[in-house]
Amino acid sequence: MRLETQEQYNAVVFTPKGKMMGGPDAEKFHEKIKEYLEQDKKNIVVDLGKVNWMNSSGLGILISSLTSVKNAAGNMVIARPTEKINTLLIITQLEKIFTSFETLDDAVNYFKK
Repeated sequence: MRLETQEQYNAVVFTPKGKMMGGPDAEKFHEKIKEYLEQDKKNIVVDLGKVNWMNSSGLGILISSLTSVKNAAGNMVIARPTEKINTLLIITQLEKIFTSFETLDDAVNYFKK
């Protein structure tokens, strides 16, 4: 998995690309989350539009990231989940936990206050 980050309006956008499957990718993702939280940047958007595969460890990355962000009094939303990822979120009932947006603009605008 490759990971890009950028700041838009009042949010940090994380854009993972490729396969989101845990392992070293999880550590890289969590380090970036921690880095932004330490900078008091607590509005996080995870753009899943370029993730072509996610397993249970990939879901674990999202869940633990959400927990870290919430524990820091922040908020994390997801944007552009693919049909496969959306189905995975529904099957695991995680769609009830994550706020999800169809477009990146809608997700970023959620924090534009």
